[in-house]
Amino acid sequence: MTKVLYVTAHPLDHSVSSSLAVGKEFLEAYKNSNPDDEIILLDLYNMDIPYIDADVFSGWGKLASGSAFDQLSPESQAKVSRLGEIVDQFVSADKVVVVNPVWNFLFPPILKAYIDAICVAGKTFKFNEAGVLVGLAADKKLLHIQASGSVLSEGPFQGFEFSHRYLTAIAQFIGIQSIEVVYVEGAGASPDKGAEIKEKAMQKARELGKSF
Repeated sequence: MTKVLYVTAHPLDHSVSSSLAVGKEFLEAYKNSNPDDEIILLDLYNMDIPYIDADVFSGWGKLASGSAFDQLSPESQAKVSRLGEIVDQFVSADKVVVVNPVWNFLFPPILKAYIDAICVAGKTFKFNEAGVLVGLAADKKLLHIQASGSVLSEGPFQGFEFSHRYLTAIAQFIGIQSIEVVYVEGAGASPDKGAEIKEKAMQKARELGKSF
């Protein structure tokens, strides 16, 4: 059975968020076309995602030095264990959909925390004996749905598009080559075209829902 991780990084719901509204259209179309697939919904704002902090570094360091897991501090045990659960869940997926807004030219910080949790040596990437990077997630597909008030994918603000570029770089770093994107952009700069912009993105999302 194909497993899909549907990852959202927005504190509001689809009635307010353009990215979530477009994502909802994709999800409904995907379910209709792939009724037997397993879809796991990950609302990052309602997940326990430990930051990589002193407890995590301490735990990782002690484990690498040969210490047993039960020798770690309670804080290190909880955080290291939870990070392991997150990356293992990601590794088990066949397809990943990431849905987010753009804030100040980048995605919300909770998405960076999730990315940090899934970029783990030996799980999603490694260096071979020659020191060459090998991505371990080459069998996965990624769809990115992103909303921004300004047009960032082209035009004068293209140089400020860090969100999709960063996510693409991370995906390629861990081996993912099949990457698609749906932009929902420009409604803030041209509010009179907001409905048209949103509908165009929804149409593309529905089409991808049938083929992704």
